[in-house]
Amino acid sequence: MENTENTTPKPAETAAPRPQGAPAHREGPGGFRRPGGRRFAPRRKVCRLCAEKIALVDYKQAQIVKSFCTDTGKILSRRITGACARHQRQIMRAVKINRNLSLMPYSG
Repeated sequence: MENTENTTPKPAETAAPRPQGAPAHREGPGGFRRPGGRRFAPRRKVCRLCAEKIALVDYKQAQIVKSFCTDTGKILSRRITGACARHQRQIMRAVKINRNLSLMPYSG
């Protein structure tokens, strides 16, 4: 007795053909890519305040607080500055106090 069920095409049969001479390991879900996958190895950012052994960021340390803000007065994120969570909270608190005391602008 023969199997009369409909057979579905396999994923390999429906895939787009590879360019002539391109090895299979270079083909990914997004198309053609470099061998190894990544373009560069990201380096982990280290908290500058932890490295300098600064335990407490106070609103009176205006130079330190201003270095974590943009020219327009926005607080830079941890992803950009590399600050740890504890120091980022202290920076946020100091910036808000400085804005309230008119030592820093609310906006540029």
